[in-house]
Amino acid sequence: MIMQAKNTALIVVDVQNGFCPNGNLAVPNGDEVVPIINQLATHFQNIVFTQDWHPADHISFAENHVDKQPFDTIELNYGTQVLWPTHCVQGSQDAELHPDLDIPTAQLIIRKGYHQHIDSYSAFLEADQQTSTGLAGYLQSRGIDTVYVVGLATDFCVAWTAMDAAKLGFASYVIEDACRAIDLNGSLENAWQAMNDAGVQRISSQDILAE
Repeated sequence: MIMQAKNTALIVVDVQNGFCPNGNLAVPNGDEVVPIINQLATHFQNIVFTQDWHPADHISFAENHVDKQPFDTIELNYGTQVLWPTHCVQGSQDAELHPDLDIPTAQLIIRKGYHQHIDSYSAFLEADQQTSTGLAGYLQSRGIDTVYVVGLATDFCVAWTAMDAAKLGFASYVIEDACRAIDLNGSLENAWQAMNDAGVQRISSQDILAE
């Protein structure tokens, strides 16, 4: 097996109970990514998890707004915010990483979305595009300049993570079959277009596993 070079990292985005079948914000077939990601992980020396980690009173939860339903939108000072079903509340089973993820070599978990008034899709920057998670500095200090992004959901947290990586100067790849999408009102097609425009490369797990 060829291990990916020291300068590359695998970012496993939000593979949590909440985004898998029976979760509070289930992504269709979200659990299908788990065996693929487990296999991919054996090819990487550097692996980071992200974990959605919301307070119960989070601004992105529809139930925290009068007369709002999940998937409605509101305007916040950083732009349009989709309102979600309450999900991945700190310390809940919904927020736990999927139990079949078998990646003992992961070195870091980045928790995001824990500020009450800002949502956070990206592993690098919260939705205000100002508040840093510290991940870029962590990767750069370890000499990592290339990231491969997998997980849930393609059109939100995966896409924002991959685009922020590119914006911050990393070579950025999304492994398409190791992701699943929510696809809300054409969001998947829009996300791939935005990723393409940002210079994110779209590949398949076989591109890694066949090396």
